[in-house]
Amino acid sequence: MARGALLIESHPSSPDRADEFSKWYEEVHIPEVLALEGFVSARRLRALDGNGPFISLFEIEGDDLHAVARGLFSAARNGTFAMSDSMQMDPPPVMRFLETTTKH
Repeated sequence: MARGALLIESHPSSPDRADEFSKWYEEVHIPEVLALEGFVSARRLRALDGNGPFISLFEIEGDDLHAVARGLFSAARNGTFAMSDSMQMDPPPVMRFLETTTKH
């Protein structure tokens, strides 16, 4: 079984909505993503100095990681996610699907 990660860099739509953004992301969005096939865990990080994007790191696994990615994009297109305007969408979050090559 292949393993990898989805790395997302995101920002609140404004500094005064950062708490609302974090609450939605942690209580609504992460559980929605983890309900999808192939998503096994999540963690959220922020810079120690408070500058820069929030980072979400979802661990993924499956026989076909491309299928896991397609499942996420399909869920986004068909309205599975309860999105919030507390997340900045211009520019949109940066997303990268990664495949594990080495684990120590």
